[in-house]
Amino acid sequence: MRASDYRQGVAIENYTQENLTDEWWSTIFGHSVKAGTAAAIGDGLVGMNLRVPLSSASADVPSTVVVKLASNDPTSRFTGITLRNYEREVKFYNELAATVDIRTPRCFYADWHETAGDFVIVLEDMSPAEQGNQITGCKLDHAEAAIDELVALHAPRWNDPLLWEVDFLQRRATAEDASILQMMYSGVKGAFLDTFGDAITATCGESGIDFIHQLEKVLTQYVSEREEPFTVIHGDFRLDNMLFASAQGGAKCVVVDWQTPGHGNGIADLAYFIGAGLVLQDRRTHEQQLVDRYIAGLQSQGVDVDADWVHRLYRREAAAGVLMSVVASQIVQRTDRGDQMFTAMATRHIQHALDSETLSLI
Repeated sequence: MRASDYRQGVAIENYTQENLTDEWWSTIFGHSVKAGTAAAIGDGLVGMNLRVPLSSASADVPSTVVVKLASNDPTSRFTGITLRNYEREVKFYNELAATVDIRTPRCFYADWHETAGDFVIVLEDMSPAEQGNQITGCKLDHAEAAIDELVALHAPRWNDPLLWEVDFLQRRATAEDASILQMMYSGVKGAFLDTFGDAITATCGESGIDFIHQLEKVLTQYVSEREEPFTVIHGDFRLDNMLFASAQGGAKCVVVDWQTPGHGNGIADLAYFIGAGLVLQDRRTHEQQLVDRYIAGLQSQGVDVDADWVHRLYRREAAAGVLMSVVASQIVQRTDRGDQMFTAMATRHIQHALDSETLSLI
């Protein structure tokens, strides 16, 4: 069941929790539906996630679904609309999800209102699978499961020329993209260091602060010289955007939050995940075997990829996590958990870049 199957007659201008009436739900599923009280789930730094119980006489209607809506926070909502996060996630589910093999929740309906900027996505409830935790990091088995899903995302569309025609995908590989990111990075770097500078110094030393400044100088070159071949990338491939099987069951690994899909070098997703998904010593211990697992996975899917090329770009793309930490932390609603998460991400990504001698490869 694709989202477009239910598009006719149910699109509305303002997708808010109050406007998702029983009549709306009934039209979505084609059966009489009564919705129960929604409960917030996750952190929702850019959007709002709700678990909604549904009751219906039809067995075709699930007992619960997860609904994604625009954030109630003005800063996060502005970010989601301006950076096209809401639009991109809807279009990913409607246009791209079926063309890749990565495990995502089943999408029952997805729509975005071009003028108002609001959106709604109705997804399969993946419980009892449990969300990963970017703050605590993961162990090797979860990292391996995530790498396998990354292969399932990248391999089907590897070097596919048709992706150049998908206009909603982020590319971040041109001089214009580089200029925009340079401006954003420079504009928020000071505030980022005011908030996270002490933690960076405590974890990475003064060399960590210096890396933040040095990356600013080479950022345009780093972005504009990303190497092909390109594929579909997630853009924010981290633990908080993954669900793993729990003791009660659930899918082995499901990837969610498709607000930043792109057309770019897949190694950026790989380095981004490994760089902060594991705590420092675990990353240093396991990163080479995880990179090799990714390479072997691509090759098993018929992708002709050079291992030395992947390992080199893995070191270069350690910068991707630093860039995301600096910019993203300053353009979303600030929360206590958000601060903890960005502290973990920033310190791990910076140390990853220092360990990888990333600046020498830009």
